[in-house]
Parts: sequence; C-alpha cells; structure tokens
Amino acid sequence: MRAMTMAGIGLATALMAGCATESALKPQVDSLSDRMTKVESRLTDLEKKVDAQAQASKGDAQRAEDAARRAEASATAAEDAARRAETSASKAAKAFELKQRK
Repeated sequence: MRAMTMAGIGLATALMAGCATESALKPQVDSLSDRMTKVESRLTDLEKKVDAQAQASKGDAQRAEDAARRAEASATAAEDAARRAETSASKAAKAFELKQRK
C-alpha cells in the first residue's frame, strides 16, 4: 500500500511539473503566430506572382498561335504565287518556242 501511495505521489509530481501555464506558453505561441503571419503573407505574394505569370503565358500562347496562323497563310499565298509564276514561265517558254519556229 505504501508503494502505491509513493507511486501516486510520484506520478502526480511528474504531471504537475510537466504542465505549462498559459503565461508561459503565450510568448511561444505569439512568436509562432507572428512567423505564421509572415509565411502566409509571403505565400499570398507568391500566389499573386504565379497568377500573373500564368496570365502572361496565356497571352503569349495566344500571340504565338496567331503568328503561326499568319505564317501558314503567308506560306499558302507564296505557294499560290509560285504556281502562277511557274504557269507564266511555261507559257513564256511555249511562246518563245513558237517564235523560234517561225
């Protein structure tokens, strides 16, 4: 019985010594709270930067697509012009041959 009493007193002492009071924890909690506020603020700033970059890249992608469409249209026009030039050259060669025969 005496051993149980001593064990109970020892346990109670250990528990009381390990308990922290609100006034002891407040400075630590305040310090953590300040650090969390700074981290949250920094996270918000980074999110804004990421959103701005995402919007900028969407605009860049759209401009690149437009440029590709214009380049394709120019290439098609150049092919048509080359065909017309080839046709004209063929007609000119035939005309030259006819004049040579006369």
